[in-house]
Amino acid sequence: MFESIREDWRTHDRQLSRQGLWAMTLYRFGRWRYTIRWRWLRMPFSFLYKVLKPVCEILTGIELPCEVTLGRRFRIDHFGGIIISGDAVFGDDCVVRNGVTVGLKNTGYRGSPVLGNRVDIGAGAKILGPIRIGDDVLIGANAVVLTDVPSNSVAVGVPARILRRKTSESQVTSEIEKSAHAIKL
Repeated sequence: MFESIREDWRTHDRQLSRQGLWAMTLYRFGRWRYTIRWRWLRMPFSFLYKVLKPVCEILTGIELPCEVTLGRRFRIDHFGGIIISGDAVFGDDCVVRNGVTVGLKNTGYRGSPVLGNRVDIGAGAKILGPIRIGDDVLIGANAVVLTDVPSNSVAVGVPARILRRKTSESQVTSEIEKSAHAIKL
């Protein structure tokens, strides 16, 4: 647990004021308590987690249950309005911004997204349902992703259109601008 928290500290630029770091620390604590074998010893830690979780959600606006599977160096760039379903899976080096929802498509149906490594999720994006997001994917701001996204792609729009990611950032930016212009028309 402590090694993971140190890595989260470095990932969040060693700034104690980052609310994403607070949410990650509580997440790590929640995961750690499951490693305690004896129920009676685990109970006070579970009680503490259940008291701290709503306090953290109110202060940060981040709902990150300890049942989520997170890869290494998960970064919450901007806090507020972030909701992640308990059975979602994230790979390494993922970035989440404010207003993002990762979870179930409909109530009563199981299945949350599985995200690969190095997925960058823009502000306000919604990723819903039992879908797979590949490695090195950019999800644009306010995109609504309801289908699988292959690796090295960009997802933009409502519902999200999938664009192949070019090798240079300037080419990706021009594709996003073309897509935004086409949506406005």
